[in-house]
Amino acid sequence: MRQATVTRATKETEITVWLDLDGTGQYEVSTGIGFLDHMLEQVSRHSLMDLRVHAKGDTHIDFHHTTEDTGLAIGQAVTQALGDRKGIQRYGSALIPMDEALTQVAVDLSNRPYLIWKVDFSRDKLGDMDTELFKEWFQAFAQTAGVTLHVANHYGENNHHIVESCYKALARALRQAWEIDPRKADAVPSTKGVLGGTL
Repeated sequence: MRQATVTRATKETEITVWLDLDGTGQYEVSTGIGFLDHMLEQVSRHSLMDLRVHAKGDTHIDFHHTTEDTGLAIGQAVTQALGDRKGIQRYGSALIPMDEALTQVAVDLSNRPYLIWKVDFSRDKLGDMDTELFKEWFQAFAQTAGVTLHVANHYGENNHHIVESCYKALARALRQAWEIDPRKADAVPSTKGVLGGTL
């Protein structure tokens, strides 16, 4: 079973994440940040990953620590659930429209973290959330999930649509990448025999 539980506790946040990569897209998300909850629900629903996230953070200061640490915890849980990454498709991509916005995400579950972020916003905030924090979440997730992650918004006018298309495209790309390849379910998808930057 490709499941994992991660608990992260610092002076700034307390976060518990449980996930099942082979779920049906069921979610229970509570971070104290309404817009972030909405985005994480999209990731669960469109990747078919079952996801439970409960976070308490210093949101009286701002949303930075909770946003970043939630990305770190979910990414860590993905890494644990993937194990040695044997049998996965490894690569995934998605081109997602949302009304006038179009975003493309490509992932490589390489165990080599890297983020390319080609997304611009015309507003500083969506609701109470700073739009600069979305890059922080994707960076944190890429780091602990061990994923090479490229996010490119091709165009769009509505900032809500732009960011939501980013999370939905991430979900669909991840779903494709971590699915098991029935032709090579017993092998790590690398000529090195291991995924990561150390060999």
